[in-house]
Amino acid sequence: MYVTAEVSLYPLQEEFLPSIFAFVSSIQNSPGLEVTVNQMSTQFSGELQNVMRAFERALEMSFKTQKPTVLVAKFLNSELPLNELPVITA
Repeated sequence: MYVTAEVSLYPLQEEFLPSIFAFVSSIQNSPGLEVTVNQMSTQFSGELQNVMRAFERALEMSFKTQKPTVLVAKFLNSELPLNELPVITA
């Protein structure tokens, strides 16, 4: 099953950028994923097993090293073309 995920990490500390970079890098280095990063979130898609492994690894690393941290996640049970602009119709 192909899925798409969108996650946003919010480390609740003054020096938050290294934590975000490490989290995103962990996802980017995971095999079998299409990854798009922007200022608000990281979006990635692939087979469910690959997405969940990458998500679990990045989340565990982040939660173990940075406290407290908030993570917001959305999952879609479908492929979403991450590098294309959306088409909005009335």
